[in-house]
Amino acid sequence: MGHGGNVIQELTTDHREVEELFTRIESTAGTDPERRQLADHLTMELVRHSVAEEQYLYPAVRRYVDGGDDLADKEIAEHSEVEHLLKELEACEPGDAQFDILVARLRSSVAAHVKDEEDRLFPLLADACPPEGLDGLGEKVRKAKKVAPTRPHPGAPDEPPLNKLLAPGTGMVDRARDALTGRGKDG
Repeated sequence: MGHGGNVIQELTTDHREVEELFTRIESTAGTDPERRQLADHLTMELVRHSVAEEQYLYPAVRRYVDGGDDLADKEIAEHSEVEHLLKELEACEPGDAQFDILVARLRSSVAAHVKDEEDRLFPLLADACPPEGLDGLGEKVRKAKKVAPTRPHPGAPDEPPLNKLLAPGTGMVDRARDALTGRGKDG
């Protein structure tokens, strides 16, 4: 992921890519090894996206949007739920009955989260934050995704400053593991 534009454009593009990954997983035969590759790719994208939102989007929501603390807290709680599901999915193989159940639960949870962000949070932020602020956030989000972890870490901090301090190191370890195992090369 990494597309350009302001933070809302960047994250909306991520949302469409994740929806496409869900569709590809669901349309691939049950035991096809490609499903594992697609699930790994989905996990990598969702984790990077979530980390970037937690580092930059939600602090901006807290700063600019009336009631932003409650909005940000709700979104972070949803991320936590998704991350726990991703951790469970990581342990499943495509032929397992639990695999399809987890993919369906993930899709439902992510779809509700995306709808809330796009229908409510993004318009509120766009109205409250100056355009140059949104542009700067877009650039920060793109940079954060490049160094973010690629695996779920449900116990990791999800708010600044600790998330900004620990995520790059965790991301480096995850990318080293991915390189050694070949994870993320396909999909």
